[in-house]
Amino acid sequence: MTEIQRKHPKGLPYLFFTEMWERFGYYLMLGIFFLYMTDGDKGGLGLEKKEASDIFGTYIALVFITPFIGGLLADRILGYRVAISIGGVLMGLGYMCLAIPGETTFFIALALMIVGNGFFKPNISTLLGNLYNEPQYKANKDAGYNIFYMGINIGAFICNFFAAYLRNHFGWGYAFFAAGIGMFIGIAIFWIGSKHYKAVDTIKPAKAEDMSVAKILSIVLLPAIAGGLLGWFIPGTIFGSDSTDAFIFGSIPIVLFYVSLYVRSNAEDKKPIGALLAIMGVVVIFWAIFKQNGTALTTWAESYTDRELPAAIVPTTKALGMVQEINYSKDSVVLVDNQFRPIKTETGKTQKVVDYPHYFKNLPPTQLPTEGQSVQLISTELFQSINPFFVVILTPLVVGFFVWARSKGIEPSTPGKIFWGLMITALSTTVMIAAVHMGMNGNEKVSAWWLIGTYGVITVGELCLSPMGLSLVSKLAPPRLAALMMGGWMLSTSIGNKLSGVLASLWDTYEDKQYFFIVNCLIVLVAALAIFLMLKWLRAIIKEHGA
Repeated sequence: MTEIQRKHPKGLPYLFFTEMWERFGYYLMLGIFFLYMTDGDKGGLGLEKKEASDIFGTYIALVFITPFIGGLLADRILGYRVAISIGGVLMGLGYMCLAIPGETTFFIALALMIVGNGFFKPNISTLLGNLYNEPQYKANKDAGYNIFYMGINIGAFICNFFAAYLRNHFGWGYAFFAAGIGMFIGIAIFWIGSKHYKAVDTIKPAKAEDMSVAKILSIVLLPAIAGGLLGWFIPGTIFGSDSTDAFIFGSIPIVLFYVSLYVRSNAEDKKPIGALLAIMGVVVIFWAIFKQNGTALTTWAESYTDRELPAAIVPTTKALGMVQEINYSKDSVVLVDNQFRPIKTETGKTQKVVDYPHYFKNLPPTQLPTEGQSVQLISTELFQSINPFFVVILTPLVVGFFVWARSKGIEPSTPGKIFWGLMITALSTTVMIAAVHMGMNGNEKVSAWWLIGTYGVITVGELCLSPMGLSLVSKLAPPRLAALMMGGWMLSTSIGNKLSGVLASLWDTYEDKQYFFIVNCLIVLVAALAIFLMLKWLRAIIKEHGA
């Protein structure tokens, strides 16, 4: 028997590969989503960056707010395996629907993916935690979540190569359809391993102080829908866009429900629920910065980064579909200013950039190609594979470090790891501040190593925070509320994701891009300070509950 078999439950590999393929589909779609929305020439939607950032942020917010309902229904009615299966099928259909051109199918696809993720995401994480509640595995729960998290990122790493090949050779639709295929592979693996987690797929009885499902839906879900509609249709905007208004108004009843869980809880549950809610409130900021990889950092990769490939590797990379080919012409109309913002015409309408001619705008004259020459660039979405690549490479090192630290008696507590995750995230923003400085605020392109360095640093922060948060929810949540509290963790992710879209939509308002990243840095440092001030209290609660 191998070391991993002795220390980890048999269901781990099946959940590992289920999540790997689910994330393959999710991140394949997400890696090209912003590019698809802003592409106005090759079958995309042709939206402005601000509008696309708003839609992007709203989508990744909503896919993490629906786990509140999915977790509740799994805890009380469906069980985890049924909920996971429903979610996987809906997401797979959503990805495939996105492959069908048209605005109607676009929004139907988003709805399917949002609801599907609500059933899938909190429940597979909860099911994994239940496996580690067995006494022989409990001490390795943090490591188990780190391994599980590595599976997520293997899928996120390989998917972008499929996305680049399919969209460059065949078009956007083929790439989105591949995401659906990946999801259905994941569901097949999940049911093959069903016997290994059947025993921990149990529905816990509610306590007297718990609301019924019907009551929760009536006093939380319906007001959330009503609030969302109010925010959408209210004249003008309060928080910058109709979608942001709708999200905030719709989120208020759900946030209040989680606060009410704390208020109504008995003495035994009050402290752990309070600790979880406090941590959830802080990690909102991490996700607000981290999830800008699909918006602000994608913009940086596309327009501010030198993506030209060495001639020696072009044949291989082109055959793999990793190359974006553009032609240079002095007569190309560059319809963006020096910060790649669309230029308004005399009538006030924004002209669309065609075939990315603006890529040449911040190249020195000596580096411009000759008239009519083709330039081979690495596809922008491949930069989305840097973070998951680092996760796969660094996870064994981070897990090994914490095992070593435990053997020496100096391992940080789980909240302590989250604190260091936030501090390292703040450090990652300083790499981008330096990149802006080196590129003279976008007047010259900079090396791709700046982005690689940023992703490398923030990945270490991510590994200290994200899997630790999942582990902490599993440790502290009352068993009958396990998936519901996992939905609360997803809610904090949701709010952070939406905030990431709001922050990214301000990109064009900064003349000096250094200040964009300086603001991000200051926001994360405030969050790190907040968790630091709570460390003693949090450690006491964890110790009290033997977590």
